[in-house]
Parts: sequence; C-alpha cells; structure tokens
Amino acid sequence: MLLLEQAFSLKETKRTPWVPFVGVHGGKLIGVDAESYLKSSRNIVDGITKAVNLYKPDGIPVVFDLQIEAEVLGCKLIWSKENPPAVVSHPLSDGTVLSTLRLPEKKDGRIPVVLEATMELRNRFPDLALYGLITGPFTLALHLLGTEIFMKLFEDPDYVHQLMDFCAEVGIKYSEFLLDAGCDVIAVVDPMTSQIDPASFETFVSPYARRIFEYVRIRKKYSSFFVCGHAQQNIEVMCDCRPDNISIDENIPLDFVKEISLKKGISFGGNLKLTSVLLLGNELDSRKDAIHCLDLGGKKGFIIAPGCDLPMDTPITNLQAVTGMIYDKHARQVIREMKPTASLQPMNLDGHWVDGKIVIDIITLDSASCAPCQYMVEAVKKASESFEDIVVINEHKIKDINGIRMMMALGVQNLPTTCINGRIAFISHIPPKNEIEKAIREELALKVI
Repeated sequence: MLLLEQAFSLKETKRTPWVPFVGVHGGKLIGVDAESYLKSSRNIVDGITKAVNLYKPDGIPVVFDLQIEAEVLGCKLIWSKENPPAVVSHPLSDGTVLSTLRLPEKKDGRIPVVLEATMELRNRFPDLALYGLITGPFTLALHLLGTEIFMKLFEDPDYVHQLMDFCAEVGIKYSEFLLDAGCDVIAVVDPMTSQIDPASFETFVSPYARRIFEYVRIRKKYSSFFVCGHAQQNIEVMCDCRPDNISIDENIPLDFVKEISLKKGISFGGNLKLTSVLLLGNELDSRKDAIHCLDLGGKKGFIIAPGCDLPMDTPITNLQAVTGMIYDKHARQVIREMKPTASLQPMNLDGHWVDGKIVIDIITLDSASCAPCQYMVEAVKKASESFEDIVVINEHKIKDINGIRMMMALGVQNLPTTCINGRIAFISHIPPKNEIEKAIREELALKVI
C-alpha cells in the first residue's frame, strides 16, 4: 500500500506501483466461468488470491462488475460465461418512477458477495491495497434510463439532475459498505462519460462525482476516477472533480493525461493495451508495452495498469511479463535496446461490401462486456429497423485478431466507432436514433446517384 500512497500523494516512488484490474480473469485462474465467479465470494477470494500470487500487485480490485448496483435497482441482466453480465432493461424507461427507487442495503442483490470477499481478502492480505469499484453516476443513470438520457440532457435537464443526484447517493452508500468492509481505494468507474462533451460533463456529472470523492476523502481513504474510450476531452474536468487519481485506457495518450493530471495535482494510471497486447499479443509484446508505459509515466504519480478489466482469457504469461518489467531493472534495459518487429496487417476488404445493401461496421471492445460498446450496437440496431433488409450490421470485437485488422482497414482509432459503407460516421459517440437514420438515408442517396 505504501507505494500507492506515495503515488496518490505525487511523491517519487522507488518503482512504479502495479495494479492489474483482475475481474472475471480471476475466474479463469481457478477454472470457473464468469457467472459462477461473480456470484460466489469463495470463488472471488480464490481468484484474487491466485492473481496476487501470480502477478505480485500493489493493489487489486475485489470485483470488477458495473452491473451490481443496476441489478439491485431493478435492471435485468443477461449473464455470460466469459464476461460480466450486461444490462438488458432500463426500469425508468419501462414505467418505474424515480421517486420509488430506494438506496441499496448491505443485504441486497450480490452486495453481500462482494462484502464477504472484501473482508476475507482484507484479512488475508493486510498490506495489499484493495480497490472497491462502484458504478459511476452517469453510467448508472444510463443503466436505469437507457439511451433516452442523451435526449433528456436537453429536453428535461431537471429530471436528469434528479436522476444524477440519486445515482450519486447510491455511489456514496455503496462506497460506505466497501470502505467499512476494508477497501483502501474507491474507484468510480464511469465509462459512459466518454459520450458527452466537457460542458455537459461539468453540468451533469461533476457536481455528483465530486460528492462521492468528498465522501471518500472524509473517510480518509483514496479515490480514483476510471474512464475508458475516447474521453480525452474530459480529462481536465475529471481532474476538477478532485479524485486522488485518474485512470484511463489506450484510447487516450498517456503523456497528455500525465501533463494535465500533474498540473492539477492528481495522480494518473493506465494505459497498457488491453486486447491488442495483453490478450492477443505475446510476452515480448507485453514487455515492450509495459516499458513504453513505464518510461512515459515516470515515477511521480503514475500507477501502471491495464486500460480496463482484463479479458477472461488474458494469458497468464503476458501479465507475468509485465510484472517482470516492473520488478527487474536489468530486464527493462534489455527490452529498451531491442529493435522493433513487424506488426499486424489490415484486413483485406475485397468481398466485404454487399450489392444493394448498406454495410454498417461497428468496431467495439466487446458489446457483451463494454457499456459504451453495448449501447452503440443497440442504437444502430434500433435505427436500422426502419430500413428492413437493406442494412447489414457487423460488430468487430477487437478481442480477436480479425477485429483489430478490421479496425486498421477502416482507419478507426477509438472505440466504439460506427462506419457506414466504409466511412467513419460516429466516433466514440452514441448518436440519437434520428442521426443514425439520417446517415443511412444519406448513404442510400449516394448509392442511387
């Protein structure tokens, strides 16, 4: 915990602290599927224990699941064998009145599972920093209301403020439970904030996120603000919420985050490449990416970590390769002196297009496990219903090699991104239904011409 405390306090560290975001990957380590893992405190403790022994972290999340609060509040989930569950219903868009929702209690849903695991891990690893993860207020609001929230930002801002106020109170209550159980760090994970501009962020997110961080500070613990996707425009306003740490993925340049964060007096973390390197690469790829992050991040205020929770099948050897770079100075020097190697080639798109059809390609991390990706795919599918059999929709998950090759072929840089007939249409932005329909109609008009 000492190294992390020094990093949070912007003190020089003797080495960079390491926090692997072990989520359902812990299930892989003990041979159980994601659902069995996330529903059992025993499995969570065993999985995290195995991860601690293998990866020698300075800190680790107890559970990485952004659906726990949503489930308690009435959202229906669909379970997966390889990913955390996904939200498939939104109570506030299905007739539930906001005023009837109540704050969670320790006995609700899977909260007891998380708290039991936290207490046992606290006893087992007294010097390890335990991260308690809560769903950020904007992402929780979207779980409860669905993509309708983007229209309500403009049409009914008062309602959105009421919803965000409730979601902030949920976050504070769940943080209280996690801190009481023994967590050292509260991580507010709010990936859907990548979908809004800084002005909307300051209006609808900042006041509520700031309240959560203030509560954690009153408890004399540390906090982190997690975001993923193309959220570069919001880094400064995230820092202004006054967490102790900002954590980002590879969509945002680490040097950019470092400059903004340190200027604001905030520590920063990330941004190991989650899929192209840790999941699909080899040990050498992992060592090189770790060195890149370590050299760029430096030893003041930087915590090396993956961009998000580790895919279940992330090779153990790749993560151990990162661990080696963190602990072995000589090994780091060897990797620095190695020459670059060949990279993947873009996908050949011959035969990809269909005569008489509009082909929509959505590049995602995985819509089954990434909330922005899930809602992007849902929005495109809903908008395409008006065009019957004219539209062909393909999701390309960069959890596999071909997904990365398709991403390269289409020139996509950020996730999620929607391309229509090979042209980038929506970059890390979930558009309203009418915008997607308009883009499809414009493409149809081009075909006619």
